[in-house]
Amino acid sequence: MRVAPLALRLMCLAWLWPLTQLNSSHFPNKRRHKDMYVGENTKQKQGGRVDLKMKKLDSTKSLLIKSEQLLRIEDHDFAMRPGFGGSAIPVGIDVQVESIDSISEVNMDFTMTLYLRHYWQDDRLAFPSSNNKSRTFDARLVKKIWVPDVFFVHSKRSFIHDTTMENIMLRVYPDGNILYSVRITVTALCSMDFSSFPLDTQNCSLELESYAYNENDLMLYWKNGNDSLRTDEIVLSQFFIEDFQPSFGLAFYSSTGWYNRLYINFILRRHIFFFMLQTYFPTMLMVMLSWVSFWIDRRAVPARVSLGITTVLTMSTIITGVSASMPQVSYVKAVDIYLWASFLFVFLSVIEYAAVNYFTTVEEMKKVKGAKMPTFNATQAMVFDGCFHDNEIDLTSFPEVSSTPNTERNTQSRNSTVSAPTEGTRLRRKNPLKQNLSFIMSNSYMIDSYSRVIFPLAYLLFNIIYWSMYA
Repeated sequence: MRVAPLALRLMCLAWLWPLTQLNSSHFPNKRRHKDMYVGENTKQKQGGRVDLKMKKLDSTKSLLIKSEQLLRIEDHDFAMRPGFGGSAIPVGIDVQVESIDSISEVNMDFTMTLYLRHYWQDDRLAFPSSNNKSRTFDARLVKKIWVPDVFFVHSKRSFIHDTTMENIMLRVYPDGNILYSVRITVTALCSMDFSSFPLDTQNCSLELESYAYNENDLMLYWKNGNDSLRTDEIVLSQFFIEDFQPSFGLAFYSSTGWYNRLYINFILRRHIFFFMLQTYFPTMLMVMLSWVSFWIDRRAVPARVSLGITTVLTMSTIITGVSASMPQVSYVKAVDIYLWASFLFVFLSVIEYAAVNYFTTVEEMKKVKGAKMPTFNATQAMVFDGCFHDNEIDLTSFPEVSSTPNTERNTQSRNSTVSAPTEGTRLRRKNPLKQNLSFIMSNSYMIDSYSRVIFPLAYLLFNIIYWSMYA
C-alpha cells in the first residue's frame, strides 16, 4: 500500500522536471533583478551605499541636498552685505571690452559691449567639499543672494544680454569666494571737444561705482591692476584707438559721502582721410575753380557771373552738409575755419569781378564824355557794347575830335598852372591814394592780372598756416 503512492509521486516529479528547466531558461533576468532589488533594499536598511559600478546614477540625484540647502540661503538675510557692521567689503573688478559699437558726435556718446566681472568673499555661502571644486550657477540663484550694486555713471542706456538666457554667471567656491560675471551693453556720455575737428583726439571714459554703498561699506578696486582691463581687437570706421587705461578715484556726494569709482579711459584719434575726400578736397577745387574767372575776358559778363555764383552756392552746400552732421556747439571748429576762409576766397573772386566791371564802365564813360560823339556804323558801335577786345578793332577810322576855343583855353590855363611857382607860393602834394585809384580805374584790366597771382599765393599761405596748426 505504501509503495503505490510513492511510485505515483515519483512519476509526477519526473513529469514536472522539464517544465521547471524551461521556465528557468526563458526568464533568467527576472530572478537577477529581483536579487538586485532585494540586495539594494538590504543595503539601504543596513546604511550601506550602492555600488556605482552596478548602476550609474545622475549627478543631480547624487546630491544629498539641494544647492540652496547646501549654501544655506534660507539661514541668512542676504539683503545685508557680507560682514555687515564691520569693515568695508572689498570687491575686485575686471573688464573685458568686447566691442565699441558706435560713437556719435551729435549726441556726444559712445556704445560699448563688455564683460563685467566681480570678485568678493561671502562666508555665508561657504560649503563643505571633499574635492574643493567650485559650483557654477545662472541668473536664477543670483536673485536670491547678495551681489554688488555696481552701476555706470553718466550712462544713458544699458542692458544685460538675454539671448538665449540671461548672460549671467555665478561661481561659488567652497571657501566662500564668488565670481559674478555679466555681459552688458552700455551707452554712456563722452564730453567731446570739437575745437580741432576733424583733426581732433577725444578722451572718453566709462565710470563704475556702487550706488548704495559708500567707501565705509564697499571698496571697489581693480583686481589685477592695469591688467584688469582687457580688450579684443577693435576696429572702428572713423577712429583709431590709441590707448586703453584703467584708473580709480573717489566721488563725493554731499548727502551720502564718498564713493569708490573706477574709470575705463580710452583715447580716440580720428581718421582724417574720410573728411579729406568729403570736405577738404571739394572745397579746394571750388576755390581753384573760382580763379578761372580771372582768365576770362572782363567783358564776358554772363560767363564770369555764372561761374562766381556757382562756386558760391557750392561752398554754401558744403558748409550746410558739414554743419548738419555736427552738434550745435558755441565755439568755432577747425573745419569751420577752413570752410569759411575758403568761402571768403570764393566770395572775393566775385567781388573782384564786380570791381573790374565797374572800373571798366567808368573808364569807357570818361572816354565817351571827353570826346565829341561822331557817327558810327554798326561795327564801330559794337566796340562800346563790349563785344570785342580793344586790340581787335581798328580805331583809326574814327574821326578825330576838332579842337575848340574852349579846349585851347583849357590847355593854356593847364600850362599856366604847371609853370614854375613864384616866390612865396605853397606847393600842394597830390594824394597818392587818389593817384593809385585813378591809375587802377584807368587800367582796370590790371586787376585781373594781379589777382591771378595774389589769390593763389594767399590761399597757399593760408593752407600752410592751417595745416601746421591743426595737423
